[in-house]
Amino acid sequence: MLDPSYFAAADGFIARYGKKSSSIIPVLEDIQEEYRYIPRELLTYVADQLGVKESKAYSIATFYKNFSFEPKGKYVIKVCDGTACHVRHSAPILAAIQKELGLDGSKHTSDDMLFTVETVSCLGACGLAPTLTVNDEVHPKMTPEKAIGLIQDLRGDEA
Repeated sequence: MLDPSYFAAADGFIARYGKKSSSIIPVLEDIQEEYRYIPRELLTYVADQLGVKESKAYSIATFYKNFSFEPKGKYVIKVCDGTACHVRHSAPILAAIQKELGLDGSKHTSDDMLFTVETVSCLGACGLAPTLTVNDEVHPKMTPEKAIGLIQDLRGDEA
């Protein structure tokens, strides 16, 4: 059961864009930005409020990659596995990050909810490969050791 504040926030987003079916994407974007994921109960609520069938809202939320139904950590790390990054050894960087955080292919968010690790096809920084981002901040020319250092620095910021 979601806290009532989630529904109040959704009402605010709906008021910003108008109570019409065409508002579904910007409302979901605001929810995603606020909570770093879309709680399923909130998707149902928003669909009802906007007069959109729940199945249609679900299909929209699953079509766009930036929407997630899984809670994400405070720091979202995206490791590029595009061609330039891959040939410059992004796989060992991903493996080192996953090992450091106790993650694997099926578990993407650390138990402390600080880190979520995702792979992406391209970050558009091929000349800086291998590259990763932390909350959309680019970190170029990474190595497994640099990536672990970055995680340790981020953890230190939490202390």
